Amino acid sequence: MTEHRNTELAGFLRSRREALTPAVAGVETYGEQRRVPGLRREEVARLAGMSVNYYTRIEQGESHQISDAVLDSIANALRLDEDERLHLLRLAWPAQVVRRELGPERLRDTVQLLAESMTEQAVVVVGRRTDLLGGNPLGFALLGIERDQRPNLARRMFLDPAPRELFVDWELEATYVASYLRMASGDQPDDPALNELVGELSIKSPDFVRIWSAHPVAECTHSVQEYEHPLVGRMTLNTESFHLPDAPSQRIVFVGATPGSDSAERLRLLGSLASS
Repeated sequence: MTEHRNTELAGFLRSRREALTPAVAGVETYGEQRRVPGLRREEVARLAGMSVNYYTRIEQGESHQISDAVLDSIANALRLDEDERLHLLRLAWPAQVVRRELGPERLRDTVQLLAESMTEQAVVVVGRRTDLLGGNPLGFALLGIERDQRPNLARRMFLDPAPRELFVDWELEATYVASYLRMASGDQPDDPALNELVGELSIKSPDFVRIWSAHPVAECTHSVQEYEHPLVGRMTLNTESFHLPDAPSQRIVFVGATPGSDSAERLRLLGSLASS
């Protein structure tokens, strides 16, 4: 386990312990005054059925031999969801994670044609480092991006003012992006371009630092998003995201509206503007 991996594991476990209150975990506090709202290490250790010393070593990233039973006990104690459990396994067993090629990403022509064939929904294809790889005209118009542009969406989310005006709940959308980067970092901790992106955002965006420090982890496969689009106004849209089977680091994202809704009419208007 590398030093980076130790640091990531330690930070992740600490963030989840500090976010879990005694009331949610079922820990009796007997009315005592606590300096922090989260659990103490000894409380997590007790819930996980292990010694305080052993759990402390794990949380500090000092233990290199962690069994699946121990990880399962810690995950249960910290009330981790499925995405968080998978992330914990990646951090604890880095040698068992299947690494993918780190070269430039290329979008297959057939995937681009699939995106362009969709006319009622906005479609974009996003790479492993949140680079925009392709999409249809409506997808580019929805994000306010020129068709020939291929920006990095994480960099744009945190460093460009436009998304703050586009997304009604910018904080939620920014957390989704940070979550995706966190999971990608767990998959490819030695990806220099990914590490460079995280480093750049850490330097230039205090909001990224704040969100990133909470170790958000979520696959974000579907959501409901509120847009305040400068051309057509307020829209409530449904998002579905799928990993491409033979390029699992790439996601194709479909964004549409409930049929017959005001948002559907506005999205259709945006589509006509995008195709003109």
